[in-house]
Amino acid sequence: MASTTPEASQPEAHSLFKESWPVGPSNTKLYTRVYTPPSSTPTRAVIVFIHGFAEHVARYTHFHARLPEHGIAVFTFDQRGFGRSGLDTENRSPGSAYGKSSWKDQAGDIQWAIDEAKKEFPDVPIFLMGHSMGGGEVLGFATQHAEAASTNLAGIIATSPLIHQTKPAPKLLRWVGGKASILAPYTLVPATVVPSELAHDPAVGEAYLKDPLVKQSGSLRGIADMLNLGEALYTTSYKQWPESLPVLIIHGTADQVTSCEASKAFHDKIPAKHKSHKEYADGYHELQNESQEVQNQLKADIVEFVNTYSQPKSKL
Repeated sequence: MASTTPEASQPEAHSLFKESWPVGPSNTKLYTRVYTPPSSTPTRAVIVFIHGFAEHVARYTHFHARLPEHGIAVFTFDQRGFGRSGLDTENRSPGSAYGKSSWKDQAGDIQWAIDEAKKEFPDVPIFLMGHSMGGGEVLGFATQHAEAASTNLAGIIATSPLIHQTKPAPKLLRWVGGKASILAPYTLVPATVVPSELAHDPAVGEAYLKDPLVKQSGSLRGIADMLNLGEALYTTSYKQWPESLPVLIIHGTADQVTSCEASKAFHDKIPAKHKSHKEYADGYHELQNESQEVQNQLKADIVEFVNTYSQPKSKL
């Protein structure tokens, strides 16, 4: 299966997006990108996008750049502790460092990003989308910050969300790591991702390994919070999903990183009035880096969801 390989990670001016370093919560500078529809295409909606563990938003340029042609803007940022926000020595905040983050920080940053998107694109519906760890975060935001989500958002989109790992870490190891995260929260530990499990095309894994903004490690606090958030989604938080908030969950059936079965079970349990779980047969973890056919389907499903729920709620 051929795929479109993500762009190189080196900072550069780009006609497809606008980049900047606004100050986010806790006086922390965050690297942001904004993709805007061409002047001939009205902006009908904006997606606030949250990337996955140990990566950064430049890995999505080839996919995000395809949404504005449908009138969908994208506001995205390297999460604190990751990508340029955690590693760019020229621009990052003095207190920033790779892996220095927590679920509390991430939830605050998501609300900040929603507010920034509102300023950038006033009076258009806002959708919150995340991939992998980011997918777990957007589902977590909708359940643990339900009032803010239902007030500010037209819908949630999660691709390959981390609810459970496909091959879970031993419970004893998780327990020990959780205890250690209290004493030394930002100590880095190995967190290996198998490159061949990302997409069918080997070039995707090769680029991932060579990417200077991708690290095969994470902080004790960050990893513990990420896994605990997924566990909470599955066992308790699902009950708090706002009934009126639409959700689309997309997962590949051959995902060896995050569990497709867990995302389907979560979908089935939440009390959302409008919900959909789409399974892509034989899809690996990064559907945006699978074959062009899969990428086209992913874009079509996202555009259809946004078009449907951009309408006034009285028409749904």
